[in-house]
Amino acid sequence: MTSQERRAVGSLALLYCFRMLGLFMVLPLLALYADDLAGVSPTAIGLALGIYGLSQAVLQIPLGWLSDRVGRKPVIVGGLLVFALGSVVAASADSIYGIIAGRALQGAGAIASTVMALVADLTRDEQRTKAMAMVGMSIGMSFAVALILGPAIATAGGLAAVFWFTAGLSLVGILIVLLLVPNPQRGQRHDDVGLRSDLVWRSLGNADLLRLNFGVFCLHFILMACFLVLPQYLRDVAGLDRDSHWQVYLPALLLSIIGMVPLMILAERKGKLREVFLLAITLVLGALVMMGSASAPVLLYLGLWIFFIGFNYLEATLPSLVSKAVFAGGKGTALGVFSTCQFLGAFAGGALGGALLEYGGTQALFAICLGLGVLWWLFSLPGFARANQVTAQAGD
Repeated sequence: MTSQERRAVGSLALLYCFRMLGLFMVLPLLALYADDLAGVSPTAIGLALGIYGLSQAVLQIPLGWLSDRVGRKPVIVGGLLVFALGSVVAASADSIYGIIAGRALQGAGAIASTVMALVADLTRDEQRTKAMAMVGMSIGMSFAVALILGPAIATAGGLAAVFWFTAGLSLVGILIVLLLVPNPQRGQRHDDVGLRSDLVWRSLGNADLLRLNFGVFCLHFILMACFLVLPQYLRDVAGLDRDSHWQVYLPALLLSIIGMVPLMILAERKGKLREVFLLAITLVLGALVMMGSASAPVLLYLGLWIFFIGFNYLEATLPSLVSKAVFAGGKGTALGVFSTCQFLGAFAGGALGGALLEYGGTQALFAICLGLGVLWWLFSLPGFARANQVTAQAGD
């Protein structure tokens, strides 16, 4: 990469990390700290957790198109301002409904597709895949940091302090855009990254892409649903004060990286992508069983570690599989639809998960998650069979 490309990718990756950090930090907190708010119920907590996904899903594609017309930076700065406003609304709330409104506004600052389009504008074709991977890595990094930083900030200042912190991150993000991110050349456009309206239905009708879209929906549904109960399990089963939960998340996340290494070696070097992908889904399913039936801290900790191994591997692998399965010229469109399904999964996992928890209890919640996971496992089989057949034919 040239120095300007490194500067562009580094600053945009940092921006993306800051924004996702603000969205993720409430995951380990809301179920524990919401007791201090008026109007609290499991359904309302779930809606507060997942509502950002709905506004993200609805607005990210239109804002991506808008950035084609008015420019990337104005849309990104506007989105960050909306995100900051949502953070302030949530920080000032004294009821769960204020939190819901703030989280919805946070999601309305839907700049994901615009940031990726700007990455494309500022990098050469031969460097673009590497650049996209670097920005994508920032999502995983922000998730890990959020699970540790969120509880630390909440310990010092409560849930409101977390939202004020995310508002500050948004303002820092605006400075990054204005001062560090280079300006793209006029008229520069990349069809392999930007979402094209004429290819949306083709992307939705592609069987392999449909399986991957369903997979990321399931994965984020399960993630959001799990965090409706995991913080309470750490408190009630493990006996941990809410200020100490980071002491569990930190080693579980670090050890999950070690656990991912053999999976990556088997998939990439040994050519066992199909087997490892299905194994990763199986790990998530096994972790759900362990966490859902945990009666001792060691079983809960082990389940959490296994869950993070499977989740982190699948989160990193799914976008790569989308890029490989997409038709010519449709990468941007396919990834845009994929991201929309991811956000819809987060919304459904929070909203539906909260309702299941309130009216059916934790067993109903885990049962639905297990059912979705099994369905995903079964749906994945034909896609891998076809991929293996195509590979074999190409070898002949």
